[in-house]
Amino acid sequence: MIDSIKKKACEIAVVLVCVAVFCIFVSMKEGYHMDELLSFELSNAEFNPWIVTTQPEGRLAKFVHNEIDGETFGETMGNVADTVKDVLRNRGNSKLLSYTADVYAEPVWITAEQFSDYITVEGRDAFNYLSVYFNVKDDNHPPLHFMLLHTVSSFFRRNISPWMGCVINLGAVIGILILLYKLSGLLAPALGLENGGRPLGLMAALFYGLSTGAVATVLLIRMYGLVTLWCVLYFYLIVKKWQDASFDRKNGKLIFVTMLGFWTQYFFLFYCLLLAAVAAVCLWKSRRRKELFCFVRSMLIAALAGLALFPFAVADVFSSGRGVEALGNLSQGLAGYGTRLSAFGSLLFQRSIGRYVLALVLALLVLWGAGMAKKAGEEKPRKADRPEKPQGDEGEKADKAERGAVLWMLLLPPAGYFLLAARMSPYLVDRYIMPLFPFASLILMIGIFALLKGIYKRYGERRTKDLRVVVCGSLLLFQVWNLVCYDGSYLYKGYSEQEAVAADYREYPCICVYDGVGYYENLLEFTYYDKSLLLTLEELESRTDQESIRESGNVAVLVKSGVDEVKVLEVLIEDYGFMLEQEVELQQSVYGDRIFILGKS
Repeated sequence: MIDSIKKKACEIAVVLVCVAVFCIFVSMKEGYHMDELLSFELSNAEFNPWIVTTQPEGRLAKFVHNEIDGETFGETMGNVADTVKDVLRNRGNSKLLSYTADVYAEPVWITAEQFSDYITVEGRDAFNYLSVYFNVKDDNHPPLHFMLLHTVSSFFRRNISPWMGCVINLGAVIGILILLYKLSGLLAPALGLENGGRPLGLMAALFYGLSTGAVATVLLIRMYGLVTLWCVLYFYLIVKKWQDASFDRKNGKLIFVTMLGFWTQYFFLFYCLLLAAVAAVCLWKSRRRKELFCFVRSMLIAALAGLALFPFAVADVFSSGRGVEALGNLSQGLAGYGTRLSAFGSLLFQRSIGRYVLALVLALLVLWGAGMAKKAGEEKPRKADRPEKPQGDEGEKADKAERGAVLWMLLLPPAGYFLLAARMSPYLVDRYIMPLFPFASLILMIGIFALLKGIYKRYGERRTKDLRVVVCGSLLLFQVWNLVCYDGSYLYKGYSEQEAVAADYREYPCICVYDGVGYYENLLEFTYYDKSLLLTLEELESRTDQESIRESGNVAVLVKSGVDEVKVLEVLIEDYGFMLEQEVELQQSVYGDRIFILGKS
């Protein structure tokens, strides 16, 4: 083991450096995107997929709490058995299917304890994966990431912190770094970069690990870090099987990774189907028909098994709101496509390369082009003096075919994924192209190493012996500078101040006036306030149950961005009898919120 560690000392050091950088950024994360808190809610709210202001407890959650949960495990299992018998006997008239939730005519107060139950795990609902499965089936995503987040939450009960979600992404990115080492060892010989596999792998891993794209992947508590891992691992397995000619045996890992990707995020299919198609064409052209048959069979098995365990995927893709929106974007053809391509291209460039690295690559291209021009300008040998090319060199043809196949597998699927994501993504944000960041780093490093090899041939090893050191050092310095200038995405710095305000006024009720579903951004704050009332400005103005608000002596009023705070205060003062005591001064309002303290004389 000691010898193995010594041999892999550089690889281990790269991983440790990258992990240290990631941990620094995670420690700086203070707040959450609305979807991140939704991840915690879907993972940890027991049979309660959505927070509805007029229905604090869902129908199934109420049934489970009242009819299933028992004092002992045996009692609970007995209740489950009775429920199953009832459903089989009475079907639509069974107690489960006819059970109703408590639905109110207008928003009601929700306690801090209820909000805590929504986003954290207690003792009785720990490791309840059936609840996660039920919650996610009403969402537009498959369940794997939510189950992993629920597992972490089950170990840290009654808690929520950035580390609990980011640790999943951290593990995924470490796996990606290791795969970049392995991929470089496979690709370097196939692409004519002999003896360059290890330095290529080290540079690809370090360049990706120090990129703002990797940092953003770690920070965002969603499923995109995990799906990035499955894309890179799927590519590694395809390349490995291609080179080993082993598509006709031991395809269990390939099937399993395909299923994991499908259960994580549907955008995985963009990459998976494109790479599978390229691999199938390469196998057909190489006359490896038995391997092609076994490969197609394996992918069909993965598809059937994936759908069997999560059949709701069909509805997610073809009939859910997000699915219909994505298909609608695809049906628009080229309308607005240029704008979307430009936006995603800019995001990919900023997160993976940057202008300084581009300048360095252009300088290398100029140097290589000058060497080519110099060679072309030299006196050409006469036709009679030129050596005849060997005819029928099967080894050279095989190498060329191998290089072509590997290049198609490396380049075409990421390009196709980019085009599809740019067309079908609901928002122009970096999360949808996070799986491309490690491929961009790998492709860039392969291109730079190929340029360096060409420069060595043109100018000689002696004159360019230190060029690789200079280039690699410059690349790393550029990445470090990009980290220093990181734009703060997914950190939500300053939110801790808003959370502290909620803790200071924990004895107060909170009235949150929002638009859309903006209250999801503030779920953590609602776990501090004694109780919270979530409603729109229109609901506040027309509320019939005014007494439940009037009876509060002092209230904290949280007005979301985009809501007319002047009108909100006017309604609370004139209709509900409050007086404005103060506006809480926030040094930095992450979401554009404003907080007011109101009291009564």
